[in-house]
Amino acid sequence: MEIIIADAFSTDHTREIIGLFIHENKELAIKVIDNPKRTIPAAVNLAVNAAKGEFIVRLDAHSIPNTKYIELCINALKTGISECVGGVWDIVPGGQGWMARSIASAAAHPMGVGDAQYRFTNKSSFVDTVPFGAFRKELFIKIGGFNENLLTNEDYEFYTRIRKNHGKIWLDPAIRCTYFSRKDLNALARQYWRYGFWKYRMLMNFPETLRWRQALPPLFVFSIITLLLFSIFFGFSRWVLTYLLACYLIVLIGTSLKSCIKKSDPGLLIGMPLAMACMHFSWGAGFLYSIIRVWFR
Repeated sequence: MEIIIADAFSTDHTREIIGLFIHENKELAIKVIDNPKRTIPAAVNLAVNAAKGEFIVRLDAHSIPNTKYIELCINALKTGISECVGGVWDIVPGGQGWMARSIASAAAHPMGVGDAQYRFTNKSSFVDTVPFGAFRKELFIKIGGFNENLLTNEDYEFYTRIRKNHGKIWLDPAIRCTYFSRKDLNALARQYWRYGFWKYRMLMNFPETLRWRQALPPLFVFSIITLLLFSIFFGFSRWVLTYLLACYLIVLIGTSLKSCIKKSDPGLLIGMPLAMACMHFSWGAGFLYSIIRVWFR
C-alpha cells in the first residue's frame, strides 16, 4: 500500500509531524507532494496522478477511518458491485460544550441534512454521493479527475460524471469513519455558506441533479426575504411571515426534543434548533448569492 499526502504548504507543523511519522513507520511507503493551488480538488488530482496503485482510497481532514476502512473499500470494489464505494460518518463534536454537541447532532439528523444518507443510515444502497470515496485509478483518469474550478462540491460533481458514464455509487455502512463536526456556529455558517455557494456553480453544469433537499433552503430563504420586503407595505405579509417562522420553529424544537430525550442532553433543546437554522439559512443564502454573482457577472 502506498500513502500519498498532498500538503498545501501548511504552517501548522504538518510537515514536521509527517516526517516524524515516516521516521517511526519506515515499513510504510509514504510520499508527500506539494499542492501549490492549495485547494481540495487540486490536492486529490495531484495525489491520484502520483499514485502507482490500481485502487484509490481518498481520506480527508476532520475524519478518522476505522481500522478496516481501506480493506472494506477495496473488497467492495473487487466484487464489482459499483465503480465507487464509500461509507458512513460517525459524527462527533469538533469541540467542547453544548453547542458543539448540538452541531454534531444536527449534522447527523435528516432535518439538518435532508437525505444525505451517509450521515445517518445503517442500510446499504446505491446513492448519489458518498464521503471521500474509493475507486479505481483507471476510472479516475477516464472521466477526467476532479473539477478544479469547484472549490466545494467537487466530489458530488465527480460522482455525477461517474453516474453519467453508466457507473454506480455504493454506500456500505460497514465502511465507517469518525467525522468531527464544526465546533461553533461561526465555523458552521462558513461551512454551509460555502456548500450553498458552490452547489449552484456545480448545478450550472448539471442542473438535472438538483434534489429536493438542496432546493428547499434557498427557496425558504428567498421566501423569508420576500415576505420581509412585502411586510413593509402589506400587513398580510407580516402575518404570513410570522406563521411561516412559527411553524419552522415548532418543527425545529420538536425535532430537537426527541434528540434531547434520547441522548439525555438538555443542551440540545436550544442548540440543535440554532445549529439547524444556521445550516439552512447559510446554505440557502450562499446558494442565492452565487446565483446573483453569476447573473451580474
